[in-house]
Amino acid sequence: MEPHEYTQMDAAEGRMWWYRALHARLGDALAGVHGRVLDAGCGTGGLLTVLRASRPDLDLVGLEWADAAARRAREKSGAAIVRGSVNALPFASAGFDGVVSADVLCHRAVDPGTALAELLRVLRPGGRLVVNMPAYAWLLSAHDRQVHNVRRWTANDTGAAMRRAGFANVRAHYWNGLLLPLLVLQRKLIARGDNAASDVAPFSPWLDATLHAITGMERRLPLSLPAGSSVLATANRPPNA
Repeated sequence: MEPHEYTQMDAAEGRMWWYRALHARLGDALAGVHGRVLDAGCGTGGLLTVLRASRPDLDLVGLEWADAAARRAREKSGAAIVRGSVNALPFASAGFDGVVSADVLCHRAVDPGTALAELLRVLRPGGRLVVNMPAYAWLLSAHDRQVHNVRRWTANDTGAAMRRAGFANVRAHYWNGLLLPLLVLQRKLIARGDNAASDVAPFSPWLDATLHAITGMERRLPLSLPAGSSVLATANRPPNA
C-alpha cells in the first residue's frame, strides 16, 4: 500500500466500523480452530490484537511485507511477526492449524494462485483457511488504487480459486450487503476522481456507530445476503494432501 495508508490503518483499525465488522467476521470464521494461527498479511496488527484479547488460547503469528507495518504490528499485538511475502511464505510446511488472509489476494504484488498454494502448504492437514476479498471488479475505484488493489472477486471467483489450489470444503459468501448501495455511491460518484483518498478515515462517532450497528444486524441474519461489498470464504486442507 501507499506508506500513508499504513499510518491511517494503524490509527483507524481499533475503532473504525469497517475494521471492527471485518474482525468480528474473521473471528466467527475461526471458531473451532485451536493451536497455531497465522495472519498472512497482518498489516499493522489490528486483527492479531483483537484475537489476542478474545482468543488467548491461540498461538498467533503474523506475516507482513512492509517493515514499518511489521514493527507496529509487533508492538501493538505482542504476537510474533515475520517479514515476508505471501507468495513465498517463510514457514515450514504443515505448521499452522489456521490461516487468515484478509484483503491480501487482491493486492498488486500478490499472485493469487501462488499465494493460495503457499497457504495450503503451511496448513496442517484438516487446517482451516479464512480469506476475505473485496467484491466485484466493477467496484474498482480510487480507494483500490490507494491501497494497491488490482482485483475484486465474486464469491464464485473466490471459491473457484481456492478449489483450484487444492482446498476442500470451500464455502464463500458475500457480506456488508446492507451497506453496498452507500459504498457504490461513495466509490462511483462522490470519490471517483483519480486522486481521491481511500475510505480509511475517521468517521463522526454517530455515523461510525450507525454503520457498525448495520453490519452487526446483518451478521445476526440467519442467511447470507446475495450481494455485498466483500466476500468471506473458508476452506480446509484435505486430510491426505
